[in-house]
Amino acid sequence: MRSVIVLAFVLVFNMGCSQKKEKHITEVSQNELENVVLVDVRTPEEYNAGHLDKALNINWYDEDFEAQFRTIDKQETIYLYCKAGGRSQKATEKLKALGYSKVVNLAGGYDAWKAHIKSTD
Repeated sequence: MRSVIVLAFVLVFNMGCSQKKEKHITEVSQNELENVVLVDVRTPEEYNAGHLDKALNINWYDEDFEAQFRTIDKQETIYLYCKAGGRSQKATEKLKALGYSKVVNLAGGYDAWKAHIKSTD
């Protein structure tokens, strides 16, 4: 009986871990970004100062933040990033609550990505 309980615990734990909502931005390949909807949730000023290629800008602070996602299918994989990860984490939680099933916060944000690019040059 004890082994059945342990097995059940392990299965439940693994299922919870498999639904990862976060990935560090430096672990994302360019090829991976070609197959997702990439969204920068920073302000337009921050976005215009520099952003990842092909990223849409949907400002977390906009009153119509939720409405701007209506054109994106809820089954699409969406990667979100901001300056350091705070706003994109909040946006990830918001989109999950709205029924978007594949939303990933790119932890570390644009600052981490820029630092990573600089260190590889």
